[in-house]
Amino acid sequence: MARYLMILLLLRVGACLAEELADPTKPWSPSGQMGKAEKKGEQEPVLQSIMISRNRRAAIIDGRTVTVGEKVGDAVLEKIGEGQVVLKSGGSLKTLRLFPDMEKRRVDRP
Repeated sequence: MARYLMILLLLRVGACLAEELADPTKPWSPSGQMGKAEKKGEQEPVLQSIMISRNRRAAIIDGRTVTVGEKVGDAVLEKIGEGQVVLKSGGSLKTLRLFPDMEKRRVDRP
């Protein structure tokens, strides 16, 4: 009887451990969300990753890989740089930063 209880307990523990495994390949967002809610109830796009190579530049925005000229919502991806991208919607430009809460500054060494 004790043997059967132990087997049932081990099976239950194994099932619990397998329930919530995070996908390590899923794009990451600093806020933990795919976008920030704006006043209108629409989501603001979130830049999650930038890939730059000799032959290609691409960005992952809201979980989707896009290249220059492709649409992101109602905007078009205009430029991909190191750490940021520029979206154009109508006549306005919007810059999305990879790490929006960080500021790059120079440190002078003695």
